[in-house]
This record gives sequence, C-alpha cells and structure tokens, in this order.
Amino acid sequence: MVVKAPKEEGPVRSRQPWLHLLQTAVRGNATCLSTASGDIDAASVPGSATGFYVDDRRVLHHLRLTVDGVAPEPVAADSQGPESTVLAVARNLGDPGADPTVHVHRHLTLIEGGMDVQVEIRSRSMSPVRCTVRLELAGDGAELHEVKAGFAAAIPLAATVDAEARARWSDTRHATTVHALGAHTEVKAQAVIAEWELNVEAGGVRQLNATVRCARTSSTPFDAGCGALAVHWQSVHARAQDARLSRTLDRSLADLQHLLLSDPDDERDVFAAAGSPWYLTLFGRDSIWAARMCLPFGTELASGTLRALARRQGTVDDPALAEQPGKILHEVRRTTFEDPGQLYLPPLYYGTVDATPLWVALLTDAWRWGLPEPEVSGLADPLNAALQWMRRSVEDSDDGFLRYVDESGLGLSNQGWKDSGDSMRMAGGQVAEGPIALVETQAYAVEAALGAADLLEAVHGRDGDPWREWAEALAERVRGTFWVGEGDQRYLAMALDGHGLAIDGVGSNMGHALGTGLLDAGEDDLVARRLAQPDLLGPLGIGTLSRDNPAYNPLGYHTGSVWTHDTAIGAWGLSRVGHASTTARVLRSLVDVASASGYQWPELYSSEPVLGVPAAYPASCRPQAWAAASAGLVVTSALGLRADAPHGRLHISPLREAPFGAMTVEGLRIAGGSVRVEVDGSGRVVDVGAPAGITVTCT
Repeated sequence: MVVKAPKEEGPVRSRQPWLHLLQTAVRGNATCLSTASGDIDAASVPGSATGFYVDDRRVLHHLRLTVDGVAPEPVAADSQGPESTVLAVARNLGDPGADPTVHVHRHLTLIEGGMDVQVEIRSRSMSPVRCTVRLELAGDGAELHEVKAGFAAAIPLAATVDAEARARWSDTRHATTVHALGAHTEVKAQAVIAEWELNVEAGGVRQLNATVRCARTSSTPFDAGCGALAVHWQSVHARAQDARLSRTLDRSLADLQHLLLSDPDDERDVFAAAGSPWYLTLFGRDSIWAARMCLPFGTELASGTLRALARRQGTVDDPALAEQPGKILHEVRRTTFEDPGQLYLPPLYYGTVDATPLWVALLTDAWRWGLPEPEVSGLADPLNAALQWMRRSVEDSDDGFLRYVDESGLGLSNQGWKDSGDSMRMAGGQVAEGPIALVETQAYAVEAALGAADLLEAVHGRDGDPWREWAEALAERVRGTFWVGEGDQRYLAMALDGHGLAIDGVGSNMGHALGTGLLDAGEDDLVARRLAQPDLLGPLGIGTLSRDNPAYNPLGYHTGSVWTHDTAIGAWGLSRVGHASTTARVLRSLVDVASASGYQWPELYSSEPVLGVPAAYPASCRPQAWAAASAGLVVTSALGLRADAPHGRLHISPLREAPFGAMTVEGLRIAGGSVRVEVDGSGRVVDVGAPAGITVTCT
C-alpha cells in the first residue's frame, strides 16, 4: 500500500508561525507567547502565533502597551516557567540626552485560571514625569490548530465594560474577564482600552496591575488542570566540576514541572503535556518518554502517566480513530485538530505504532525503580491488553513486524516519533512508501516483552517464557532483515517500506535499539560505531539523517536536525552497551547545547552550528517535555544507573571518562527512598547513600 499524501504532526511548511524569537510562559494547560517587547501582536501581524492560550483556545490575541502613545523599546526579555519579564525604555519621556531615564518593566505571571500583568514605570529623571499608560487587549477565541496552520482570522470578539470597569468577552469555551485596577476602561475600535494617567516623581516608581481571568463555560473531551504540585523534584540536585550540568538539570526539571497536567478523570494522576504551545495535552509517546526518563527522580510521574493512558486504552477497531483493542493513544485534543490538506485528527486519536510497547516498557521500568506493587498489580488488565495488541500486530502483518498505515486517509502517514510525512528516506533521498515497519518500534516491542516476562512472573505468578520466546523470535526476524551494507560497515536500516525493502537512509533510529535486547553484543558494537561517524554525530548531537543523504537539511524537521530527546536516548543506549567514550562525547554535546540555549533545550535544532552556536528550529516547542526530561537520561547515562527495586538492588557504573568531572547527585529515588551518589574526576564512586533494604553495587 502506498501512502497517498504525506501528513504530519510537525510544522506546516508554508504558513508556520515561527516561535524561536518569542517569549514563552507556561503553566499546565495555559501558555503565553509574546514578543521581545512583551506584546501580543496577532492583531497586527498576520499569522503571528503570539497569544495567551488556555485549553488550546487563544483567549488573548492582542496585548499592546504604550506610554504617551509610543511603544517602549525593549532592552532585555526572559521567560521561565509561568513568568515572562521585559525591561524596556520610554525614549520619548524623561530628560533630554542619550541616556534613557524612564524604564518600563513588564511582568506576566500565569496563575490558575488566568494571567496577571504588572507594569512598573520607574523614573531615573531629575524631574517629575507625567504620562499616559495605555494597555490594549482583545481576544479572538481562535482554536490552536487554526493558529498553527496560519488560518486564524484574528477578529476580535465583542467586548463590554461593566460599572466596575471590568471588561468581558466570550468564546464557545471560555468567558474572559479583564480588570485593569485604577484605570479608565472602555471598548474602542473592537479592543478593550485601559488608561492610567500617571505622575511619577523624580527617582520614583509607579506600579500598575491588570488581571485576565478565564472561566470555562463548556466542557470538552479533555479538560485538565495544572498538576504541578503533585510531583516533587525539589530535592534533586547535581554538583559537578562542570557547573553547567547543575544549571541544565535545575532548569529542565523546572520546565517539566510547569508542563504537568492532572487527569480530569482522577486529578491525583499527573502526566507531562508534550510541549508549549502546540501540544499542551496528553500524548502517548511523548508523555511516556518524559516519565520514563525521569524515573531516577521518582515514580510518581510514571504512575500518573500509566493510569491516564490506561483509562483511554483502545477497546474497539475504529479506523477513523486508528483505535484498536489494547492500543495506547497518540494524543487527546479538546476539539478536532484540523489543517485542511494536511491533517484531520479526531479529539481522541490512536495513530501511533510505538506508544503501546513504550507503555509496557514504562510500566516494567517503573516497577524496577520501585513503583509500589499494588499500583503495578492494578494495571494487570491494561498490561495484558497492550501485550495482546503487540501480538496481534505482529500476527496480522505479512512479515511478522509491527507496522503502521493510515487507513483513514486523514491522519498521520508516519506514526513513529519521526511523524513528518517526509521523514522516511532511502539512501538516495527518496521518500519511502508505506506501510512502514520502524526499527525502533521493533526494539521497543522486544524490550517491552522481555520486561513484561519478568514482571508477570514476579508480580502475577504467570509464566513469562512465552513472551521471552516471542521477543527472541521478533529479534531474530529483525536481525535477519534490517541490516544494510557489508562487514564492518553494516548498519540498521531505519525501517522497512511497504514492499519489504530496507529504508536504507542512515538515520538516528538505530540508536534507539541499543540496550533493548534486540541485538547481540557484536551488533550493538556495529550500531554504536555507526552512530559515532561524523555524518551522524556532530558537535551538537546525533542528527536525524546522515549528512551524506541527498535529502539532508541541517534544519529539516526529521531530515538532518538534532532532537534533544533523540540524542539523549542514543547516549543512554550507548552507555547501556558499554561505549563509554562515545557516550561521554554525546552527553557533553547535549550540555553544550543547553548552555548555549539559556539552559533550556529546544525540542530540535540545527545539526550545524550557526555563528558558533546551535540554532533552534524556528517552530520548535520550548519548553518541551521529552527535551526537558532528557536531563534524566544525562544523569542516568553519566552514572550508569540500573535499578532492580523488586530484588533490593541498585547498580552504579559511572563513565570513566567523567564527562562533567567530579560530580555529586542528590535526590535520586528508588523504592521511595533517597539516593546520593558522589563520583570523583576519574569516574569512580567515592560515596553512596541509599535507603535501607537497597544493596548498591558499584563498578
């Protein structure tokens, strides 16, 4: 079967609103994208992605600040977590001369149910400053998919102002209220205008405040609140000779904390939304990987993610939803995600081939890190359903591999993590035809089956050997089919196409197979050496596609760029198969990128430095869950962590290359207890603190 038209979850090439120059504040299901000046400019800039979004709806598309009719000139801007701060100067005010003497500080803070805006006018003048400060606001109620596709009309919704100077407007999902404290407020030219007349004494300061509140007026298939308080990582710290490691870890966990959402069906269960702004919702693959990467910091995120996905596990065969019994979903949306000519995804969409084995792998890994046995036992039915989906998928294919194809003709044509329509490339650059069998999906399935075999025996008293035999048979089929090339130059194809031919473009996919049990030791070595060759591994990480491929583009979405999580998974695999030197090199490249990116990893970035630094992909989500969570794999790979809580064991095998020098990591957790590891500059364990009942072995 040939895929008729490439459809992708990634960017729309011709109309995509770029994000890399915007300030992003995020708190759970709300995010604010503003310019370097602090403004939201979708009313004046066609296709602009700026806005204040709640539940995938743009409740503010226009926010403009002027002082005496002139926009202050931005000097510096920064965003962290739920806050964005801008320092600007009002050159039209104050003392004459070269130095600006009127400073304008603007601070946006996202809170539960809305946003607070604080404006501070500070005079450095020798004389009083009199001025009019105006704040203009409007909302268009555009759906997120309309903004992403560039179709949002940015037409203001009708607003009114009541006797208490509160402005209001409504869309089909929210009632929005704006209150500018102490300001004269009116509706003018389809915008809410709030004005303050100020007299700022010489050397003085005046503070102005406005609030934006959004109340839901209707329910949607998925309304999730902010669950940031349900996962506690405050005790996780790293100290190293390379101080950048500590900053990277701190920023990454803070970013991830503000991406957390709670399941509306049980608010005790928390998961990571995939990323801001496009994916502030539950995603199968992304949420699973984020939880899996963070297991050394506790099992709470894994627990909530597993249950949230299990509640929505497929039960019937429905091609329109890509649903099948036992299948784990791809994503949940609040409405249909539509982009004419590109995608038409229903609110609950199952178009992913890898989320189901990854769900099983997360469960087995969480069990090994100490997920309480009652919670493990409580997931017996979803586990069995997921395993049976894997079995049926293999049995239903002609060649015994897990494959995908978009049967609806409206969904994703590629359903692995490289989900853009042009990601599957032959060595000559041609786009491969489906249905596709990805190498990493087979690896995930093998790892999931092997882990499930152990869990079934230890927790449920069942025989795990049938699943070990299933995994070995699948691994043998992969090893007999996916290898490309001869002798020491052999490598794993990224996939098989719809005709059973190897998709022989050299890609990063093979890195996901390392350490999963798919390959033997010699084959692991071949893959590790191939990943380390300069056409894939560059100074900024592992590229998605070889530089030698005619389709290579250093800023191509899946055709040459570097993805943070992909490189981190490759590093983890390299560490698991004993390639310490290459692991250390890859880990250093990740921290190099973090330090050059404000310690906030982009979702993806150019594989080639631009003016000596990594250039973020223009539509890259930031913060993004599995990018931020990659800090967990950096720590895991550097320390060589391997947990076996059911047997009371923790193995630590730090990299002898010590990529960050001597280091101490605190706040690691196994079986609910805290672990502290200290390593010297030669990569040897100096000291370990572990909870009672856990035996630590160090090599």
